[in-house]
Amino acid sequence: METNIQTEDAVGIIAGIIADESERECGLNEHIRKMLEELAEPKFQKFSSSLIPNIPSESVLGVRLPALRKIAKRIAKSDWRSYLADARDDSFEEIMLQGMVIGYAKAELPEVQQYITEFVPKINNWSVCDSFCSGLKVARAHPLEMWEFIMPYVKSDKEYEIRFGIVMMLFYYIDETHISEALNLLDAVRHESYYVKMAAAWAISIYYVSFPVETLEYLKRCKLDDFTYNKALQKIIESRQVDDDTKKRIRSMKRI
Repeated sequence: METNIQTEDAVGIIAGIIADESERECGLNEHIRKMLEELAEPKFQKFSSSLIPNIPSESVLGVRLPALRKIAKRIAKSDWRSYLADARDDSFEEIMLQGMVIGYAKAELPEVQQYITEFVPKINNWSVCDSFCSGLKVARAHPLEMWEFIMPYVKSDKEYEIRFGIVMMLFYYIDETHISEALNLLDAVRHESYYVKMAAAWAISIYYVSFPVETLEYLKRCKLDDFTYNKALQKIIESRQVDDDTKKRIRSMKRI
């Protein structure tokens, strides 16, 4: 309960700064950093940083995502462009907050896409990537345009560009229109990153739940490396939406 009160206080303070032009000129990002540090929880910092081993633990402040979302929503209702222009990348939370603001911001598609393009290079871990993708509801409003937009990312040779493209696919394009192309795209991904392989396995398992026949046929002929292939099977088996008999058949397909 104490954390909720602190969060509301922080959002209120930030709202006041946004509304006060003189305060805003003094540095909104300075105030945001201070608020984030006040919202940080030492125990949660240890837990959160342990889930993201590929970034320095000291870059994680330990602020919970619901608190970040409340702050992001407040910023998105104000001069969010000015905030993003000067936003700092000094911590996991500050980068995460930028991604959330882009997701909540109201703007025309080309402008949103430009902000996405500028943000993606800042992604250096699975958590920022996946949270950013989950907030980009613009893909639901503009499915055709956003599908074309993410294609270069799926086909990239950079770790988190690929993961961004794949996670966008599994969040917004699990449908009959895209399944065939999506599976072919996943089959063409070649990257040794654990986080790319796991994203591909995750996507395949999600496609299987919605389109078991098509995905099973794909798995029989796919060119996935053994790790990604077996992880895809594992995730299908772990799904609560797959019955026990099917799980047995899927388990028998494992590569040894």
